[in-house]
Amino acid sequence: MNVMPKMNRRSFVVSAAAAGGGLALGFHVPLAEAADSPPEVNAWAVIKPDETVVIRIARSEMGQGTLTGLAQMVAEELGCSWDKVTYEFPTPGENVKRKRVWGDFFTAGSQGIRSSNQIVRKGGAAARMMLVSAAANELKVPATELTVADGVISHKASGKTVTFGKIASAAGQLPPPADADIKLKDPKDWTIIGQPKKRLDTPLKVNGTAIYGIDIRLPGMLYAAIKACPVNGGKLQSYDEAKIKDRKGFKKVVKVEDNAVAVIADSWWRAKTALEAMPINWDLGPNAKVSSASIAAWLKEGLDVPEGLVGNKTGDAKAALDKAAKKVEAVYAYPYQHHVTMEPQNATARYTDEKCEVWTSTQNGEAALALVSETSGLPIPKCEVYKTFLGGGFGRRSTSHDYVKQAVLIAKQMPGTPIKLLWSREEDMIHGWYHPVTQCKLTAGFDENKNLNAMHIRISGQSILATVMPARMQEGRDPATFSGFYPGGAEAAFGYDVPNVLVDHSMRNPHIHPGFWRGVNINHNAIYLECFMDELAKEMGVDALEFRRKNMMKHPRHLAVLNAVAERIGWGTPAPAGIYRGLAQHMGFGSYIAAAAEVSVDGKKVKIHRIVGATDPGYAVNPALIERQIAGSFMYGLTGLFLGGIEIKDGRVVQENFDTYDSMRLAQMPKVESIVMPSHSGVWGGVGEPTICVAPPAVLNAIANATGTRYRTFPLRDHGLTMA
Repeated sequence: MNVMPKMNRRSFVVSAAAAGGGLALGFHVPLAEAADSPPEVNAWAVIKPDETVVIRIARSEMGQGTLTGLAQMVAEELGCSWDKVTYEFPTPGENVKRKRVWGDFFTAGSQGIRSSNQIVRKGGAAARMMLVSAAANELKVPATELTVADGVISHKASGKTVTFGKIASAAGQLPPPADADIKLKDPKDWTIIGQPKKRLDTPLKVNGTAIYGIDIRLPGMLYAAIKACPVNGGKLQSYDEAKIKDRKGFKKVVKVEDNAVAVIADSWWRAKTALEAMPINWDLGPNAKVSSASIAAWLKEGLDVPEGLVGNKTGDAKAALDKAAKKVEAVYAYPYQHHVTMEPQNATARYTDEKCEVWTSTQNGEAALALVSETSGLPIPKCEVYKTFLGGGFGRRSTSHDYVKQAVLIAKQMPGTPIKLLWSREEDMIHGWYHPVTQCKLTAGFDENKNLNAMHIRISGQSILATVMPARMQEGRDPATFSGFYPGGAEAAFGYDVPNVLVDHSMRNPHIHPGFWRGVNINHNAIYLECFMDELAKEMGVDALEFRRKNMMKHPRHLAVLNAVAERIGWGTPAPAGIYRGLAQHMGFGSYIAAAAEVSVDGKKVKIHRIVGATDPGYAVNPALIERQIAGSFMYGLTGLFLGGIEIKDGRVVQENFDTYDSMRLAQMPKVESIVMPSHSGVWGGVGEPTICVAPPAVLNAIANATGTRYRTFPLRDHGLTMA
């Protein structure tokens, strides 16, 4: 079994119910100073006498494969056998103690591999150098004459060898090499990076021993269910504890800040049912008057204000549009979307005057740790967060740790008692941090020679950063809003050659919490731009592919992925009878992506037969993982396009469970063909999020070609369209 997060300096045994009996699961992070621990070579690698290599992974694993990819990078530079590799998660508290040796714990924005590839590769390389030095001492030969392969260090001239496991303890006693002396492998010499290695977390998830936050069990643990005011900005007015205090298993009712109330009991079901039975009165506040219609009307006004916050400005778009021989305009709108993680939000907290510990599913262990310290009132050295696997993240567990704060506040009411807070599905649905709602007006101008000469893109809608990361705002402007529309050279750049461009934002922030939803702003920006490009091509009587090619000659990597999907789908050759095609391309998170779709439409039923997806992420650590991420992201994006959309009525979210917030079925999933085409450009792009954005516009463009109808508001269920 793979080792999981530590619960103390040695080990802590946790019992979990399992079919047919009890299941004992050990949580432990080996420490260099622990006499009974396997020898640590450095912070990244623990090598046991049986040659098992334990690689420490700081980033979170939520199904995207980051764990395996990062381990491949360490193993590549270390020179061990992949068959010997396992892993463990260090804690953020340990990272602080060790001067952040593992770097950033943040796992969102497709940052896992692309922003930590240097530090993890250097960690593996440094460990290899220490092992080689120890081997040179052991074999009494110069270190420069030694070679490393599959966990064995060899001296060719003498035939002497020594394994990692035999010298790991000695290597761990040596001083680490200076950073400047660490040399990384040339990509042409990689044997583990770039290979479709099997995932390290699959066995645990298949046999049921993987531990998620929802699985945590501690001795003497109690359970909490919570309800917060259903309207953001409202407050808790009163509750009647007397109605439930005699219920079996009931322990306590606690107020949580000024807007929520929780019931503590000896089981979660008893806590939940007691909470549902307790009369609660809310002061809903003025936001109870807000609806989806009122939000849409407010955003529509923003499309026509004279000036917006500028995200990209080249030339003089307004002047060029005034002089245009032909103008084309379209307005699109994209709704709130929910993350709907399969594992509802939860955290287990234990508080005393001397220590506050939290076990939880988080995409950012360091942020969770900081919040635990702030909420408990204890300094960080007296706090700890133990990360588990995540039953879905998609951005929900990256910046908004409201459930962690609530768990600590509840635990403070019963010091010394571990309390697991678990949100109900309904609580999870109505108190999300949703993909922001936006509208977009796009105006294009052509000159007398039918050249696309100007484009003004006005976005009206919500800012994520203004709410969750105000420190990252730039002079009142939210740079994340312009993802995919940035000037050339950015990690999410506009990919067309238009002499006069203006992209601006009319910021309007309703009371509904916005958050990072997988892919974030490129999801709607790609729909706006790529559907509009098809509209422009049709207006000019030009093939959609040729129109794009003509206007992106200065963007070769954009063009390369577009050409790849067009060639694979057979663009330019007749499609099968009743089948229609659509294209889209974009850039996000440092990666270039494109998609080509084939659909058929029967009345209001849309059958998506096939989608080809191409990505150039710079480097491909594990092509098999990338292919799965492409397919999974297409399913996520198409679910949002057809079935998603959070509605607001009387200030609160309407959808409360899966009966009103549906998901794409496997039978509706198209055949997905992936083209992974790393350019080895020197820049590492993301994988988990970028490709999500190109599937919806490719399908929308195919639907428009099939029906002659252009849909500009979503989800498509609002137009009566369903997936066959």
